Amino acid sequence: MPLATVARFNTTPVKSTALHHPDSIDLRPEGAVGDRRFLFARSDGTRLRGISKAPLMPIVSTWSVAEERLTMRLPDGSSAEGSAQPVGERVGIKLFDRTVPARAIDPVFTEAVRDVVDDETLSVFRVDEPEFAGGVHRASVISLASVADVGSRGGDIRLDPRRFRMLIELDGVEAYQEDGWRGRRVRLGDAVIRLGQRVHRCVMTNLAPDTGENDFDTLTVLAHHRKVGTELLLGVYGDVEQPGRIELGDAAELVD
Repeated sequence: MPLATVARFNTTPVKSTALHHPDSIDLRPEGAVGDRRFLFARSDGTRLRGISKAPLMPIVSTWSVAEERLTMRLPDGSSAEGSAQPVGERVGIKLFDRTVPARAIDPVFTEAVRDVVDDETLSVFRVDEPEFAGGVHRASVISLASVADVGSRGGDIRLDPRRFRMLIELDGVEAYQEDGWRGRRVRLGDAVIRLGQRVHRCVMTNLAPDTGENDFDTLTVLAHHRKVGTELLLGVYGDVEQPGRIELGDAAELVD
């Protein structure tokens, strides 16, 4: 019996920019193809923190993997386009759970983003494969019921699940049912992932996904009923055990 069905994917080639919602993803051990290969950072390897990343969220980034071309559409309607190939020296970029190697790309993107964010040291980097700009666990899962429960507790019954920026959203299960799948393998389409630890949420989940506006106090809501120690938990990370294609509407089924 299927546990649930795939309701939406959330991907973006450049970390922190607007999400895309493809009809399918090609999930591999290094992550979904085309997802989170690039990020914003400074030459010393540091990144913007917390809500200082809000101005980046309305930027729409598109990457042609075949042509190695990256495009960014900025909030003012202008665009920047150039090669996605790395050209700079290798730098260690500090993520929340590790440091990844990356190199700067075409400076046209650096110039563009500096018009959006008041930080003259910020550039766009490409993470060296097989690393990527997401977490060490290359898949993440959340149920729409879990998001709906958080929203109802905070007074917004239509809370947008995209604010949690999870790779896979599932429909058809009870709130927080995905917590009970930790340690188990789940088949989604042709792929199999092993679910593990729950996701610790940060202040970015307070922000509206399209505008970056601070419009819902997610952390306070989670602190009241989803706090374990110092962590506020929602959704589950997963590791890719069998790569494969996943499509909208595919069933989620426990393998063991």
